[in-house]
This record gives sequence, structure tokens and C-alpha cells, in this order.
Amino acid sequence: MTSDNQAPSATPALQPATAPAAVQTPPPLADEEIDIDLFAKVKLRTATIEGVEAVPKSKKLYRIQLDVGELGKRQIVSGIAQHYTPEQLIGRQIVIVANLKPAKLMGVDSQGMLLAASTEADGTLALLTPDKPIATGARVR
Repeated sequence: MTSDNQAPSATPALQPATAPAAVQTPPPLADEEIDIDLFAKVKLRTATIEGVEAVPKSKKLYRIQLDVGELGKRQIVSGIAQHYTPEQLIGRQIVIVANLKPAKLMGVDSQGMLLAASTEADGTLALLTPDKPIATGARVR
């Protein structure tokens, strides 16, 4: 109720109800989809590269020494030698798969895998790294 000297309050006009837009399922990004429970088994961690050396008799492989915080020191072998020099890698923080089953590559033990993106067209490769410094060994979620 308004007094004689007050203007009546404006009420918003009612909009007709619209039907919700149909939700379309996007096509899968990969050949094979996995569920969240399987993905949760993959333990991603940050790691700091402490040392890099070429694997003998290989043009592509580096033996990389890592600090993975509370998980300790690790060694991985990675095929990134044609994309980075050792000097470009030492001191960098990267993301690794910390619970990958150990393997031997060219006779060298590898206890994890670093993550990188690459393009098929021109073979460009880029390491996945945190966008700012974070504790070594931090969980990636």
C-alpha cells in the first residue's frame, strides 16, 4: 500500500516460461572413455628436475633425476631430447604420473612418466608445468 505522495512500486513483467535447451552430449575426446574411478587411480604429482643426461645410444631419451617431495627422489626416462636441452630442464617443475609401474627403457630404470602435450602435425612438444611455483610433490587434481 502506498501513501498519496509515494509512487507505486514497479513490478517486473513476467516472462513466459521457456523450455530448457536440450543438452547434447559432446563426442568423446579420445578413442576410449574411462570413468572417474579409473582416473582417480592415476596419481599425478609435481616434481622438480634436478639432473638430466642423455641415454647412451639413443637420440631421443634422457635419464631425468627428480625430487618428488615426500615421495623422495625418482629417476624417469623420457623421449624429449629432441625438444629440450638439459640446461632448459634443470630446475623446472613438471607434472608426473607417480604411480606408474616401473619400466626399463634402453636398459635404464624409469620410475614414472612426465606429462607433455604434443601435436601430430609438426611434432611440437610442450611439458605440462604448474603456472606458478608450488611445493614439490604436490598432488595434481
